[in-house]
Amino acid sequence: MGDVPSSLNPLEQIARRWQPSARFVERAALAAVVMAVVIVVTGGAVRLTQSGLGCPTWPTCTEDSLTPTHAMGINGVIEFGNRMLTYVLCAVVGLLIIAARARTPMRRSLTKLGWAQFWIVMGNAVVGGITVLTGLNPYIVSSHFLLSTALLTVAVLTWWRAREGDAGPRDLVARPVRQLSWLLVGATGALIVIGTVVTGAGPHAGDAQKVHRIPLDWQEITQLHVDFVYIVLGLTAALWFTLRAVKAPAAPRRGVLELLAVLLLQGVIGYIQYFTHLPEIVVGIHMFGSCLVWIAVLRVLLSQRERAELPAPVGAPAPAAQPVPEAAASSR
Repeated sequence: MGDVPSSLNPLEQIARRWQPSARFVERAALAAVVMAVVIVVTGGAVRLTQSGLGCPTWPTCTEDSLTPTHAMGINGVIEFGNRMLTYVLCAVVGLLIIAARARTPMRRSLTKLGWAQFWIVMGNAVVGGITVLTGLNPYIVSSHFLLSTALLTVAVLTWWRAREGDAGPRDLVARPVRQLSWLLVGATGALIVIGTVVTGAGPHAGDAQKVHRIPLDWQEITQLHVDFVYIVLGLTAALWFTLRAVKAPAAPRRGVLELLAVLLLQGVIGYIQYFTHLPEIVVGIHMFGSCLVWIAVLRVLLSQRERAELPAPVGAPAPAAQPVPEAAASSR
């Protein structure tokens, strides 16, 4: 193999030497989805263990130390550990970008989505620092969570695109059905936003010392949150009956049933945490469930379209013929 020209950028040089499989790119995209969920759950653990100010400054842990000191105890370790997970997330997203770029033919849609994830991670890291520097301002904390949800959204979209081709999308259901699905996505998004308000007004402030809270009655906001749960459940049921009535393909109908199962389980967890006075472990499980609900909603929407592989360019070499098994050859 000849020398790679030095004028190539690092990603192009990697592409010359490494050809990842489509399966590898898909798994890298799925790993980014998993890490996006992990970041949400561990961020919730920081708040629920009152470790939000375990490292009282940013980007270092203290004025004199990058890492937590012995005097800071377990709260410093938890908060600093969550910060370190950001580097793991960056590594996973970086692997996705490199794999998508090295794949031949290169899929620009995947590389763009990968870079979108990277910049969301960088922006949310800055917002996380502002959260610490403002003493866990509840509005900044809410924006920190919503940016994590935006990261999860792009990660799920990237994973879905890695599993399909680059041809134009083809609708599997009629336009009114897709409009109902978008209404479901919007209602679920509103449900998540209201959930962040409940968090900002509720008892789990994120630190043992007095922290500013959103000046609302958190129980009244919780009731609004429950009302939107019923709205989302109603829209989900309506979508399922609609898909059955129009004889939609199996994939969209299965996605709606999966969403319905996740919603019902999440509702049970929500009632448990309310009637048991918000124990930390149950609240953490509820945060994990919110990620699953959002993933399921996005899958419902994405399953209503499909993309085929683009046709091979004119003059491109034909794929190698597959070897014929000996038994099949002898039978012929």
